[in-house]
Amino acid sequence: MDTLTDYQRGCVTQLRDLTAGGDDDVSIDVLRSVNWDVQRAADLIFSSSGPPKSGAFERFEVDDGPAPPSHRHQRHRTWAMIPRPLWNVIVFPLQLLSNICRFIFNVLRIPLPYLRFLPFNSYRPLRPQPRPSTRNGKERWIRELEEETGATCISRSRNNHSQSLATGTEPGPSSATLRTTTSQFADGSRRVLPDFALGTYEETLRLVQREAKIGCVVLLSEEHDDVAEFKRSTLTNSNFVQYLYRNNIIVWGGDTRDADAWNASEKLQATTYPFVAFVALQPRRVGSGSASNRSQAPPVLTVLSRHQGPSIPAGGPTSAQTLLDHLERQVMPRVTPFLERIRQQQRERERDRQLREEQDRAFQDAARRDKERIEARIAEEREEREARVRADEEARAEKERLVQQRNGVLRREAQRMEWRLWARRALVAPEALDNRGAIRMAVRFPNGARVMRRFSPDTTLTGLYAFVDVQLIPSNLLPKDDPVNPPTGQVVTEAAIENQISSWGNTDSWWGFKLVLAYPRKEISWQSGVRLAQIDGLQEGGQLVVELLGKVQTQSTENHEDEEDGYDTEDSE
Repeated sequence: MDTLTDYQRGCVTQLRDLTAGGDDDVSIDVLRSVNWDVQRAADLIFSSSGPPKSGAFERFEVDDGPAPPSHRHQRHRTWAMIPRPLWNVIVFPLQLLSNICRFIFNVLRIPLPYLRFLPFNSYRPLRPQPRPSTRNGKERWIRELEEETGATCISRSRNNHSQSLATGTEPGPSSATLRTTTSQFADGSRRVLPDFALGTYEETLRLVQREAKIGCVVLLSEEHDDVAEFKRSTLTNSNFVQYLYRNNIIVWGGDTRDADAWNASEKLQATTYPFVAFVALQPRRVGSGSASNRSQAPPVLTVLSRHQGPSIPAGGPTSAQTLLDHLERQVMPRVTPFLERIRQQQRERERDRQLREEQDRAFQDAARRDKERIEARIAEEREEREARVRADEEARAEKERLVQQRNGVLRREAQRMEWRLWARRALVAPEALDNRGAIRMAVRFPNGARVMRRFSPDTTLTGLYAFVDVQLIPSNLLPKDDPVNPPTGQVVTEAAIENQISSWGNTDSWWGFKLVLAYPRKEISWQSGVRLAQIDGLQEGGQLVVELLGKVQTQSTENHEDEEDGYDTEDSE
C-alpha cells in the first residue's frame, strides 16, 4: 500500500467496500490486471470469486504502470456502486437510441459529437459475430480508414512525396537531398496514419518478439461513439505518428467486427473503445528467486500499458498527447535499454552464427580441397599403376612376340637348312669334266675364299644358286647326313625347291645372298627355269661375287687355292 498513489489507494478502498473486506494484496493484483478499473475488478471477483485466470492473457504478463486519474475513472467511481446487471438494463434503451443515431449519422457522413455526460459510451454489448480475418480484410480496413480520415500511411505518403519531388510533378525546393519525414509532415500539411502491420495479431506479436521492438495494438469498434474522434484526432496526429515511425514501433490495428481483432480484444481484456496497448519483451518475473535466476530466465512478451476511453478532451486516455507523453516519459526510458540489450545479444548471436557459418564453410572448403587433393593423388597413383601394368603387359607381349618371332625364324632357318641339305644331295650336279661347252665359274665369297666350278650349259640358275648355297652350309653338317627326300613332297627335282621358293614369298630371304658378275658388274637375279647359257655374260663363264644379305655361316674353304685365277690352260691338262 505504501507504494501506491492516492488514486490507487482509493480504488483499493472502494473495492474493499464493495466486496465487504478481503485481502488487500488480492485486490491490488486484480485492480492492476484491469488497469485500476473498480467496476471490472468487482465483476471479476463476484463472477469467479478470485483473481482472473492467467490463461486469459495467454503468454502475456501485465505490467501496467500507474495511470493518472482522469474523468473516465471519475465516471467509473461514480457508477461503481451500481451492479452490472442493473447497469445493463438501465443503459439498454439509451444504447438502442445511440445505435439508431449513429446509423443515421454514418449514412449522412456526419461526424458524431462526443457527449461527456453520456455514461453509456463505455457500454459493451453482447459479443457480435466476427468476420473471418484475412490479409485482404486487413488491407480493406486500412483503405477504409484512409478514406474516412483523408490520410495515408506514413511510408506510402513519404514515398509518393519523394517520387513527386524527383519527377517534378509537385512544387517544392530543388534541393538534391530530400527532407526528412519529420520536416515533411511536421507542419500538418499532410495527414498521415501509422504503418499498420498487415499480418495477423499473432504474427505481429511474433514479429515484436523476434525483432525486440515495441508493439502498439489499436483496437476499434464502430459501436462506440469515441472511435470516430479517435481516428480523426489521434491516429492522424503528425507528432504521434512521427514518433511511432522514428522509434520503429510496430503498429497493429483492427476492428472488433473482425475475428482477429475480436480475439485480440479478448486476450487484452479490452472493454472500452478506442483501445491502445503497448507490448514489448520484459524480464520474466520469477518471484523471490536470486538475481542469477532472474537474469537467466528468458524474457517474456509483456503488456506495458493499456489505454481505453475517449480521445477528447486533450487529456483523454487515448488522446495523442497522452499517448505521446506516456511513450516519452515512461515506456521508452524503461523499455528501450532492455530491448537494446536484447538486440545487442541478437546481433552478437547473429555474428556468432555468421562466424560459425564462415568457419564451417572454411572447414568444408578445406575438407573439399583435401578430398580433391587426395582423390587426385589416388587417381595419379592409379594411373601410374595402370601405366606400369600396361607397360609390363606391353613388355611381356613384346617379349612373347620376339620369342615367337625368334622361334619362327629358327623354325624357318631349320626348315631352310633341311632344304639346303637336301639340295646338296639332290640338286648339286657333279662338276662337268668335258671342257668343250662347259661354263667355268669362279665364285668369290665374302670371306675371300674362291671356288672354281664347271657347269653344264643346261644348268639352271636354280642349280647355280643351290651350288653357292651349299658352300655356305656349316662344316659340322656332313654330306652323309643329308636327307634323301625333300622336307615336303616326293618330288626330287628342281621343281620342288622352286615351288618352295615361290611359297616362301621372298627370294632374297630364301637364299640370303645375291650373285653379282664381277666385271662388268651385273646382278644375276634368281629366276625359275632359266639356264646359264641364256644369261648374257655367262655363256662363256665368268667370275661371280657372293654378297650376303644377312649372317650366313660358311664352311671352310681351306682346300681351295686363293692364288688360282679359276681358269685352266691347255698345259694343265
